[in-house]
Amino acid sequence: MHGLGNDFVVLDFTDQDYPLSAVQAKAIADRHFGIGCDQILIVEKSDRAEIDFKYRIMNADGGEVGQCGNGARCFAAFVRAKGLTDKDLIRVETLGGDMQLQYDEANGMVKVNMGVPNFLPDLIPLDVAQASPSYSVAIDGRDIEFAALSIGNPHAVIQVEEASDDLVAELGPALESHAIFPERANIGFMQIIDQHNIRLRVFERGVGETIACGSGACAAVASGIQSGQLANQVTAHLKGGELSISWDGDDNPVMMTGPATHVFSGEIEL
Repeated sequence: MHGLGNDFVVLDFTDQDYPLSAVQAKAIADRHFGIGCDQILIVEKSDRAEIDFKYRIMNADGGEVGQCGNGARCFAAFVRAKGLTDKDLIRVETLGGDMQLQYDEANGMVKVNMGVPNFLPDLIPLDVAQASPSYSVAIDGRDIEFAALSIGNPHAVIQVEEASDDLVAELGPALESHAIFPERANIGFMQIIDQHNIRLRVFERGVGETIACGSGACAAVASGIQSGQLANQVTAHLKGGELSISWDGDDNPVMMTGPATHVFSGEIEL
């Protein structure tokens, strides 16, 4: 499946308890020797009565992470298409917290409650002495300024006049693995077009640049709203397409709406 070109292998483990290893995940994600994907999404049963499914995410490098917005939309479309639920409002638990996925059968779009963005350094996590609207690190002799927050996973947002290939290729991996982020981070390069529109490229932790990143779009818009540069409803223009992001600030959740597409189904021997 894919969400705006951010592609996934989705595995249904609701009827079996299978401990997928990091080595197996890397093999599946390999685009030459496996199926090929940015991330693997795993559907499992939840032990909690108020939760419909457990939603697990493994990166292409085999590491497990707490959040993936594009994947959440694909997750909702998958469990509906497979008849695992007939609910329009689907509640899932992830490593990054609980989420609500609203499936619209009329147009196939999915609205995802991405939770409340967290700007506290300890909870991102970010290794700094105190919270600030922006932070700065030295990379190759240049001071790079960025905003930082968590949307169930750590994000840095760099505001740029244009996100060139060279800039993303240079700063993406350097900041993703910088010591200021103890658990690494997703790096967003945001160009503000106007109060309601941004262009965005994201270098994802453990993946590299992807065509679209849902949580990255939410993080970029939330940082722009927090700084007073963006309105509460924003269209994020990514390489793979557009996402609608809204946030009313404070303790309100960020809402993301976009498509989810099924590409093919098959089997693989592990």
